[in-house]
Formats: sequence, structure tokens, C-alpha cells
Amino acid sequence: MTRIDDLPIRDELRGQSPYGAPQLDVPVRLNTNENPYPLPEALVQRIAERVTDAARQLNRYPDRDAIELRTALAAYLTRTAGHPVTTAQVWAANGSNEVIQQLLQAFGGPGRTAIGFEPSYSMHALISRGTGTGWISGPRNEDFTIDVAAATEAIAERRPEVVFVCSPNNPTGTAVDADTVLALYEAAQAARPSLVVVDEAYGEFSHRPSLLPLIEGRPHLVVSRTMSKAFGAAGLRLGYLAADPAVVDAVQLVRLPYHLSAVTQATALAALEHTDTLLGYVEQLKAERDRIVTELRALGCEVTDSDANFVQFGRFEDAHAAWQGLLERGVLVRDNGVPGRLRVTAGTPAENDAFLEAVRELKKGQ
Repeated sequence: MTRIDDLPIRDELRGQSPYGAPQLDVPVRLNTNENPYPLPEALVQRIAERVTDAARQLNRYPDRDAIELRTALAAYLTRTAGHPVTTAQVWAANGSNEVIQQLLQAFGGPGRTAIGFEPSYSMHALISRGTGTGWISGPRNEDFTIDVAAATEAIAERRPEVVFVCSPNNPTGTAVDADTVLALYEAAQAARPSLVVVDEAYGEFSHRPSLLPLIEGRPHLVVSRTMSKAFGAAGLRLGYLAADPAVVDAVQLVRLPYHLSAVTQATALAALEHTDTLLGYVEQLKAERDRIVTELRALGCEVTDSDANFVQFGRFEDAHAAWQGLLERGVLVRDNGVPGRLRVTAGTPAENDAFLEAVRELKKGQ
């Protein structure tokens, strides 16, 4: 049987594994940072109305530039992130992963490099390799914050074309302060004019304000977002960025024609009409996240401070064995390969109760 490595694929893809978390049929699934609350019925009905209207014109290509959607996203960011954003500063794609891919296609590529500070979102490295961009793993402190001195030194020495900063960081949940981003941005501009991408996929769950205002006067700073988490729309696949209009012009050079379907645009617009209701669910999840942190610490776990909708906890002598122990108790969490630690998504109160009870049982058996 032919194996992948028997094919004439690019050398940097040999031996790599595709991104993915286990999809197992268990009572409590808390491993993929999904929003556990189904969309409210009023929104489901509004999606049906908008998609029905879109379906009547499916014989035509969708709005190639998604102007109505980008305008609505700009209004959402202006309202919630504390900084005015125009339509020209916003770009949307099929999930934040496609946003990242388009940025790397435009600013990375063969002969260029990107740097991220690991452990962090693994797709930054995977998409870099997939676009032929060299990947540099930058340093973090023991508490999973970014080691600013070491990071700026690495940027100055390696001179990457793209710098990724994840805030809140996945899988650790740690937020990045504005001073750190500014230090990295200045280092990136001193080495050579480089793009700095702040990935705020979990931004709505943070205790801290968005870093979006930092784009003002910084043409090489990008903030990326997604509707998968806060909007409870992981199945929609809608991500977006905010940046200088020139960055938006640049990614349009590499985007596929009509990349956002009319159905996707219609669904996203319907969701944005129900922002207040959906952000109400976010507040519930933030409270549950904080409860998980408190109760895990009461159980004697070491817990990383979290600004996301998930919590990193441990330490376990054998993290994978602990993962298996929780799975045997009907709870699926994520083993990200961070030594001694696992990650759990904040679910409904009942799901979180089941998780905490499973941890309690697991620790009794140790």
C-alpha cells in the first residue's frame, strides 16, 4: 500500500501529522473549546430566513468582497473592542485558520520565516509549513508568559517576516499585555518591517480588554478573530482580521475567487444580529471557567490562570494516563503534549460538575 512518504510531497511535510483532536462518543466532551450552548431558536429562525434569501440567488456568485459582512464585523469590533474600525480595515475568511493562511501566503512563503512562542496554537506552525514558510519556535517563561527579553532577542537574531502572538494563548489560557505586544512589534520593525499577528480567537472570554486599539498607527500589526467560540458557531467556519487597509489589500492578492459562500455570509450576518444574546452566553462561560479554576485548585491541582474558555491544569506524572483516566469516567479533555498538563473546555454547569467529579475520583485513586 502506498504511504504518504512514498509520494513526491514537499520535504517539510514529510513525517508531519494533520491537525485534529479525538472525536469520541462520550457523555461529556470538553476537548475542543467549543461553545456548549446551542444557538437560540430565534437565531436559528433568522439564519433560515437569510439563507433562504441567499438560496434564491445561488446561481450567481456571492459578493466577492463580502462588503455587508465586513461592515457588520467592523461595527461589532467598534462596539465591543473599544476602538473604531472601518470596513476597509476588516477582512473575513473561512475560519481564522484561512485568515492565517492568507497572511502567510502574502507575507511568508519560501525563503521566509515565521516565529511563535510555544506552547501555543499548533496551527500557526502547521500553516507556516503548509505555505512553505520556515517555522521558528520562540521561548516562554515557566509560567507560560512570553519571555520578552528572549523573544525580542530571537526576533532580532532570526529576523522573521511574521510574528505570531496568541492572546489568550491556546493551550495555556494566558493573556498577553499590551506592553509585551508593543515590545515585540518594535523588535520586529527594527529587524526588518515584519508583520505581527495577534491571534485573539478567545478574546471575548478575557478578563482584559482587547489588544485591537494597538493597530492604530501600526500598519504591520494585525488582530485576528473568529466566530467559532464566542458566537457558538464552530460549524460556520468564519474568521476575520482587523488591520491597516493595506494589509486587507494584500490578502486579497492571494485569496481564492469568491472564497466566502453566500450561505456563509448570510449565516454570519444573522449571528451578528444576535450579538447581545450570544455574548450573554459568553458571560456564563466566563463564570464557569473561573469556577473550574477555583475548584481545581481546591482539589490540589496546579492551574494556569486562564483568560480563555478553557483551563490548563496538572501537574500529572503521566498526563496521558490522567487523560485516559478521565476518559474512562466519561469525560473527554485535551492532551496537548504540554508536559504534565491537560486542558479542559468550560462546558455547561452540569458538564463541568461531571468533569470535576471525575478529577476528584482520579486523584483519589492516585
